[in-house]
Amino acid sequence: MKCLLILTALIVVASARPGKYRGDGVLVEKLDDWDHAAQGAKCGYESCPVPRKGMLNLHLVPHTHDDVGWLKTVDQYYYGSKTSIQRAGVQYILDSVIDALLHNPERKFIYVESAFFFKWWDEQPPQIRTAVQELVQQGRLEFVNGAWSMNDEAAAHYQSLIDQFTWGLGLLNDTFGECGRPRAGWQIDPFGHSREHAAMLTQMGYDGLFFARLDQADRAKREASKQTELIWKSSANLEDSDLFTTILYTLYQAPPGFCYDVLCSDEPILDGPDSAENNVEERIDVFLDWVYGMAQKYHSNNLILTMGGDFTYQDAGMYFKNMDKLIKYTNARQEQGVMVNAFYSTPTCYLKALHDTDLTWPTKTDDFFPYGSDPYTYWTGYFTSRPTSKRFERLGNHLLQVCKQLTALSPATRSSYFQNRLTVLREVIGVMQHHDAITGTEKQHVADDYARMLHVAFEACNENTNVVLNDMTRKTNAPEVQFESCHLLNISHCVTSETKESFVVTLYNPLGHSTYHYVRLPVNGNSYTVRNSAGDKLPTQMISIPDSVFSLSSRNSIANQELVFLADQIPPMGYVSFYVTETYEARPRQDTEPKVQQITSIGNKYLSVHFNNNGFLNMININGESHWLQQDFFYYEGAVGDNREAKNRSSGAYIFRPNGTEKQVTNSVRLQVFKGDHVQEVHQVFNDWISQVVRVYEDEQHVEFEWLVGPIPVEDEIGKEIVTRYQSDIKSNGVFWTDANGREMIKRVRNHRDTWDVELVEPVPGNYYPVTAKIALEDDSWRMAVLNDRAQGGTSMQDGVLELMVHRRLLRDDAFGVGEPLNETAYDRGLIARGKHYLLFGSKAPKTVTAEAKERFLQNQVHTPAWVFVNDATDVSFDAWQSNYINAFSALSASLPMNVNLLTFEPWKQPFTYLVRFEHLLEKTEDPLYSSPVTINLKTVFSSFDIRSVRETTLGANQWKEDKSRLKFYADPVPHSNEPAAESLPHEDHDVNVVTLHPMEIRTFVLEMTKH
Repeated sequence: MKCLLILTALIVVASARPGKYRGDGVLVEKLDDWDHAAQGAKCGYESCPVPRKGMLNLHLVPHTHDDVGWLKTVDQYYYGSKTSIQRAGVQYILDSVIDALLHNPERKFIYVESAFFFKWWDEQPPQIRTAVQELVQQGRLEFVNGAWSMNDEAAAHYQSLIDQFTWGLGLLNDTFGECGRPRAGWQIDPFGHSREHAAMLTQMGYDGLFFARLDQADRAKREASKQTELIWKSSANLEDSDLFTTILYTLYQAPPGFCYDVLCSDEPILDGPDSAENNVEERIDVFLDWVYGMAQKYHSNNLILTMGGDFTYQDAGMYFKNMDKLIKYTNARQEQGVMVNAFYSTPTCYLKALHDTDLTWPTKTDDFFPYGSDPYTYWTGYFTSRPTSKRFERLGNHLLQVCKQLTALSPATRSSYFQNRLTVLREVIGVMQHHDAITGTEKQHVADDYARMLHVAFEACNENTNVVLNDMTRKTNAPEVQFESCHLLNISHCVTSETKESFVVTLYNPLGHSTYHYVRLPVNGNSYTVRNSAGDKLPTQMISIPDSVFSLSSRNSIANQELVFLADQIPPMGYVSFYVTETYEARPRQDTEPKVQQITSIGNKYLSVHFNNNGFLNMININGESHWLQQDFFYYEGAVGDNREAKNRSSGAYIFRPNGTEKQVTNSVRLQVFKGDHVQEVHQVFNDWISQVVRVYEDEQHVEFEWLVGPIPVEDEIGKEIVTRYQSDIKSNGVFWTDANGREMIKRVRNHRDTWDVELVEPVPGNYYPVTAKIALEDDSWRMAVLNDRAQGGTSMQDGVLELMVHRRLLRDDAFGVGEPLNETAYDRGLIARGKHYLLFGSKAPKTVTAEAKERFLQNQVHTPAWVFVNDATDVSFDAWQSNYINAFSALSASLPMNVNLLTFEPWKQPFTYLVRFEHLLEKTEDPLYSSPVTINLKTVFSSFDIRSVRETTLGANQWKEDKSRLKFYADPVPHSNEPAAESLPHEDHDVNVVTLHPMEIRTFVLEMTKH
């Protein structure tokens, strides 16, 4: 059964990878052991066939697309079980492909999903590993993409994407050396494509990207003008961010009629010379006619043909045997003057062939969202689908960063056992980036399995964090304690805080600068004393748990209030602890009588928000200036159709297709007001299934909205898609901005596309975009932004209005393969989801920090706030706690500047080596001060360490930065030559310990250092 709100399914033991192995089974032993490719090996570009001049060169690319969960779970797909759902077994594919490659030295194959490959590799005997090593060194088995999974590009956050690439690429590198390094991105199945994802590929050293899905009108225009290949200018801030991009012709399938897999029903090539069934001439005629048609859509005399599909090559011999014949008999036509040359190839070889032509290419600067497969069908529903899964993944990423840092910092976790506990969470988060996982487009039983995997991984990393914190906090002979994470705080449930009279709260800050955190813990008492390590009592506030949360039937908690206190100056990459004791004072509860017909407001010295006599928020006051600002909930009714033709498409897991206009949830809201020294709140009840808390904390410059939606009623047999709207008086003129995977902002214009004249039959879904972290709009004077705690779909359908979809429940499938409606339930009811939005409203001409910079800083804190641990202190007095435990720690000697984020700190290949990433948080035009380049000194930041070596890598940490070299492609109509690619300007860091970061730049280092 799936757990309400954050899907905490219960335990099944997860497997852990025993270590990072090379192909010979020997653990990598030194930092620079990245060059162990066999002498004389010809992989990569050296292994490529040479296209024939004057001919149409056909690059046949054998491949399989293996979803890391979709209709079946990861293990069901790997082992080939549940054939009644889908005939798919990855272990058989890899077995079969290796055998087929060994039968013919001309054959090639590409593989993508590291998660599956290394599951298979770990099972192979030495002789098979040796054979695979040879195939890789010869360039006949080539890895593309190389990340743990083929990730989604809409709902995935950049930190999780970088991590899953790092893990997959690292294992390939440690196993196969340079010949295992992918040079091509292969995003053939995701449902739209992100500019930020392309920018990350350039920073990882990729030469090109291949994908299949783009808006049907965009494709039609590109095919008509031969602009199906282009140079994607993937960043407005970074140099050397151009990425050559190929749009595949048949999605990723074989040409029609030429699929030779056991899953296909196409005719094989029958070439018996005396056979009455001989069909060689007919088959080659059909093939050439199709190829000539394809050639009319592409710019060069090279064509890439994707010979494969979903879980193909379970009998690779069958597919390859027919491709051998297809190549043989196609090339035989050259004797008749047919100028076509067919051969086995790879995406890398195709890129090399294009690079060597004397051609220039069109450019693109925006992204490929939203994806419309026909005028009625926009794939924008998955931006929000399964909102609790999306939040669970984001929480998992947060814990992963904490777990990586703590595991790296303590000698107690250097053994393989604890490294493997960390690996469990690393790999699960990698799986969750898959384009049918974070998207919410999998079958329900697969979603349940993802939740199970996450829960197991949480437990594994919790074991690490508990051991490390005991190691860090305990003085000599102090008893061990159990540091627990409260994973159900979003429904105000934490066993320790609500059942223990005394407990310790430890806050771990994964950021590279000191931070603060308003601690909120569910409790059962009326009053508590909170002391810091110096014995100072901190101000506290008791506040009632909202009735809609308190009354959840699935909530197994005795708490009816939350204890709130401010933990300030939490040290960078460190922790601070507080001792909490129930005092049994008869403190009155601070709730008021429900207010329905009375205007009220909450706020602080920076802002206040006001509610009208119908209970709706309708005004915001910023530094004495008032603006209309209304927030409300609406819903769209999901379209219902038979899916037999496009205009009868149903709204489903992938597709957002409303049936008419939206409806307001209610015209009157019940509310209660709570005011205290730390926070002021309004608890709103819109109806039986939507409620919300609007709160303003002391000294904060944003408003927090914590919404609770569900169970969405469907008794009327109508599916519903719930949105929240923030309506303002800002004159935005049809323009708004959404983030790309949490990084650069992309300008959106209502009812507009940069590259073609769009005519929207479905205007609402056609204007929806992925919002991973932020959506914003502005005019010349004012700006409004909303930050979210998980990926959602969003738009601005009217000037001054921002809309985010928070939950969906639908009763029809949209017929794109998942085969069941998006009708999530828990505890025999529709699923309930709870989440947060953070609204910032401010002047475009501030006296100090710009609105954009404030948003960036808050976004960083929202994404990775301090992690809360609690432990029972019933048998430990405050004096004993103060004397026997170390209650504050920082691994950094100095805070990083506010515009620099410590993106990564994790254990690397050897003891005392660490992978460290620093990022500049702002774009180059966002703030006069904070958008400037910034310099840090590693010796200052890590002065408590003895730094022995510093060496920079590419973003994926699988290649030294100085070795990076990318193919250079040239844009129309710029003159060009065949000179090597020009890298971005070098940083003038004469001292390896001095790191300069430019706007939006991420720099990755391997540090070898020991603690003083």
